[in-house]
Amino acid sequence: MNVGLQSGKWNKRLFVLMKSSWCISGCLLLLFLSFNSCKEQKEHTAPAILEKDSVALMTSYGVNTLISDSGVIKYRIVTEEWEVNENRNPPRWIFDKGLFLEQFDEKFHVQSYIQCDTAYYYTQQKIWELHSRVKILTKDGLKFQSEQLFWDENKHELYSYVFSRLITPERTLQGTYFRSDEKMTKYYVSNTKGSFEKGDFDNNADMTDSAKVATDSIQKARRPQTEPRRLSVPVLKH
Repeated sequence: MNVGLQSGKWNKRLFVLMKSSWCISGCLLLLFLSFNSCKEQKEHTAPAILEKDSVALMTSYGVNTLISDSGVIKYRIVTEEWEVNENRNPPRWIFDKGLFLEQFDEKFHVQSYIQCDTAYYYTQQKIWELHSRVKILTKDGLKFQSEQLFWDENKHELYSYVFSRLITPERTLQGTYFRSDEKMTKYYVSNTKGSFEKGDFDNNADMTDSAKVATDSIQKARRPQTEPRRLSVPVLKH
């Protein structure tokens, strides 16, 4: 009888040990599966952004403000979005949704209006970089159009290396290189595509009748009679 009791106790202990081993095995299996799932999840996770290059210090919306330098108001900024990013190299202001600038002189008189689709201002170099549909209108009626323009505030000059058009009250200049002072009173255009004075297309009205007849005779001699005569001079479209 004692042998049977001891055998029963031994069986109970054996069952408890087996049950414990099953629990331990189950826990180890769960840990293994969870470790693998975490490992797989980590492999599909994007790496952390370590650089601060894309973090803006400030972003303002619906801006209409005056900018001054050394106590003197230089221009007015009107824009939908103004991002100040000092973490980029070089630090800059970013205007991705268009920019309108109103430039003033020392006495707060408007000198010019500047407009473009995209602009960057490099705060350390004090250089403006304007892109896409850049337009300038000065107080003297001078107009400038280009797809790119730089404005160096330290040197007080404007320049562009792409096709630009300058329209003054007297003539139209266009070329692939432009340089001017920031007031646009002294300017230079090279690699010009044309220089047309306003009165160039009105000179024919002052021709005498004899000169017109001579011109018509030369034109008739150089081309067949069946070809229609050109009655107008092509005018440059602005």
